[in-house]
Amino acid sequence: MWVWLSFVLAGLLYVAAAVCAWRAIRTARTPQGAVGWVVFLLAAPYLGVPLFLLFGDRRFRGYIIARTDSTRVVEGLNRFAATHAPVPPVSKPARALERLAHMPIVRGNDLELLIDGDAAFEAIHAAIDAAEHYVLAQFYIIRDDACGQAFAERLKAAAARGVRVHLLFDAIGSNRLSNRYLDDLRAAGVDAVYPERIRGPKSRLALNFRNHRKTLVVDGQVGFTGGMNLGVEYLGQDPAYGPWRDTHVRLTGPIVSQLQLVYLEDWHWATRDLPEDLNWDPVRAEADMNALILASGPGDRTETGAMFFLSMITAAEDRIWIASPYFVPDAEVLSALKHAALRGVEVRILLPESADHWLTWLAAFAYFDEVADAGVEIWRYGEGFMHQKVVLVDGAMFAVGTTNLDNRSFRLNFESMAIFFDPRAAAAGEAMLAADFQRATHLRRPLSAQPAAIRIGAPIARLFSPLL
Repeated sequence: MWVWLSFVLAGLLYVAAAVCAWRAIRTARTPQGAVGWVVFLLAAPYLGVPLFLLFGDRRFRGYIIARTDSTRVVEGLNRFAATHAPVPPVSKPARALERLAHMPIVRGNDLELLIDGDAAFEAIHAAIDAAEHYVLAQFYIIRDDACGQAFAERLKAAAARGVRVHLLFDAIGSNRLSNRYLDDLRAAGVDAVYPERIRGPKSRLALNFRNHRKTLVVDGQVGFTGGMNLGVEYLGQDPAYGPWRDTHVRLTGPIVSQLQLVYLEDWHWATRDLPEDLNWDPVRAEADMNALILASGPGDRTETGAMFFLSMITAAEDRIWIASPYFVPDAEVLSALKHAALRGVEVRILLPESADHWLTWLAAFAYFDEVADAGVEIWRYGEGFMHQKVVLVDGAMFAVGTTNLDNRSFRLNFESMAIFFDPRAAAAGEAMLAADFQRATHLRRPLSAQPAAIRIGAPIARLFSPLL
């Protein structure tokens, strides 16, 4: 009996391994990746099958794009398009970014850089306090601490004034958020989505397909995005990290409608519903900047996150400065960075000296020698932890958002970037980053001169780079 049962289970396991191997052949980015999965699955199915289910699939096939799925969203976007004429692209890189975003560059925008937590949360709280009609809020991490409670109090006060408030978050990023926190919000009239109500992976082991976006839209007139989540560490109040360097951005103008559309895609996916009576006609900002929201994720037909970085790198003629907490590029982005440096572009990568995820931090060291040999400068920010995600190209383009310079952001997470095509935005970004470089050191020591733990650990950590 037991022998027969063991044969049946073994047969089922190999059938599952064969199915996973076929999916790997169809979906792996490279032939090497496909071969690696097939060999692993067939040689050790008891390990390969569960690991493939956790890490192997790179397409979120069930994700529904709300802009094509919902008549109400399409109608709102059509009204927006009729009111705000698109800007003809002034360059081929701008045209590429438009095609990646599936939205046009629009004029009439402005941005305010919010440097670090105090400035960001002061502006966010002020916008919620001024809300008259609705608030759309989304964060990857919400903590039930002083920062999270201060945010919740603003949402409850807005709901008490008759403002419609919708709150969305990632079920895994906010896995420690209690139902008590959500019950309190819902009792006050906030439409806060419960984790069990959100479609998609919910297990803490489901590391892929995380929604890493941080979005706030108020009345369709003001929007926010950037690196800030809701937790006291983002205010520099966690002694484990010390001062927290991050960048958020306050947006005004038609770009807010694009940010609102991306939020609706996420809300529609999570709830199968949509908020009613939204404003698609934001006031044009006097600064009149050209801008675009580029959202990316594993539901895309193309690898939009990686293509965003490739577009920015190849557009650079004089310099490209990138600030990111992580540096685990894929082969294409790695080659683009080296090629840019070889053709005389000043390529600077600003990274934190300290680590919040050790495996990712270690893996970065395995790339430093390779890019440095081509002329890429690696700078290490030493005053606490740096978490910002910004890109500066020449004096022409500047982007702020949620996308890290790593494989996870490239193709496993849902992300968004606000891109400005204006010298004034670029000048503001340059001034901010120049001050950051003053607090950083240029890494010149090769891997061979690093401590033994890094010399040994970095190459091993790089083996996991497709998952980092």
